[in-house]
Amino acid sequence: MKKTWWKILAIVLLVYVHIGGLLFAVPRLRIHETIRSLYFHVPMWFGMTFMFLISVVYAIRYLVTSSKEDDIRSVEFANVGTAFGVLGMLTGMVWAHYAWGLFWHGDPKQVGAAIALLVYLAYFVLRSSFQNQEQRARLSAVYNIFAFASMIPLIFIIPRLYSSMHPGDDGNPAFNAYDLDGRMRLVFYPAVIGWFFMGLWISSLRIRYRALNEKISETEL
Repeated sequence: MKKTWWKILAIVLLVYVHIGGLLFAVPRLRIHETIRSLYFHVPMWFGMTFMFLISVVYAIRYLVTSSKEDDIRSVEFANVGTAFGVLGMLTGMVWAHYAWGLFWHGDPKQVGAAIALLVYLAYFVLRSSFQNQEQRARLSAVYNIFAFASMIPLIFIIPRLYSSMHPGDDGNPAFNAYDLDGRMRLVFYPAVIGWFFMGLWISSLRIRYRALNEKISETEL
């Protein structure tokens, strides 16, 4: 985490994504220029999923090791994952407004994503309701596993069982059908990698800040 190459890479990739996402040519479809939202909306969901996955790994590690560091890492990756999820929801609503005519269409994937975020918000409510640090960490680690296990079907499985306007669902063409000439791949894949590294960077900063606060609290006692 202390090496800087991946932080520089994150900055370079995201600068490239923002320039390419706004200026590079895109296929001419019925949704017109709104397809550019793909570069910002979908990578947010990828970033959210990656952050939540890392969070649940540290939650499992905490249940095995009872290490305070694992608990800190778990909650901070969950924090960043939730932030990515909120940004993914907001960018999706903006895209829906121009593509479907409404910010909130009630699409199954929209509803599933909203429920998944509420499940993770309940995770933070649970943590704040306990004063005992060990009890809070252990119960929230168990809940973290439940939250991740519920997120997968809510976002990736259940919406595909119902009629949906999202690409790739209910017979709608997936993104590769929009990208026959590979133009969008040149921006989309760097966006996924860039936001993943940015999520790691933000999480590492929050973990260091949280660890410093813990040390200060211990010295004051």
